[in-house]
Amino acid sequence: MSEDSPSASPFLAAPRIAENQLSFAIRDRFPVSTGHSLIVSKRVVSRYDELDSAEKQSMWALVDLVVEDLKSKLGATDFNFGINMGPAAGQTVWHVHIHVIPRNSGDVQDPEGGVRGVISHKQKY
Repeated sequence: MSEDSPSASPFLAAPRIAENQLSFAIRDRFPVSTGHSLIVSKRVVSRYDELDSAEKQSMWALVDLVVEDLKSKLGATDFNFGINMGPAAGQTVWHVHIHVIPRNSGDVQDPEGGVRGVISHKQKY
């Protein structure tokens, strides 16, 4: 089974919370916070840089939609967005997706540096 094989993607069978012509949104099966969602391309490719501009635009349109939904339903105000592209970046599912992670005041001791925390000793600057 190749990395880009549709049967290799666990996202395709997941219940969708939103979709458009080129992408769809699902809840993360292993959420780091309540409402943690994934925006997934309908075309199964491993890397963000393999998407064409229309696919990228459709994914970011769903990011906006999901953010508004999480604001409305959860009262969320703060978010992290993330894409893991390649093994060195921590990618483990070979179907490109954008994480939308709602954040709350006090959910970690010191959030300063945000996504820089993927390399923990460089989070603070």
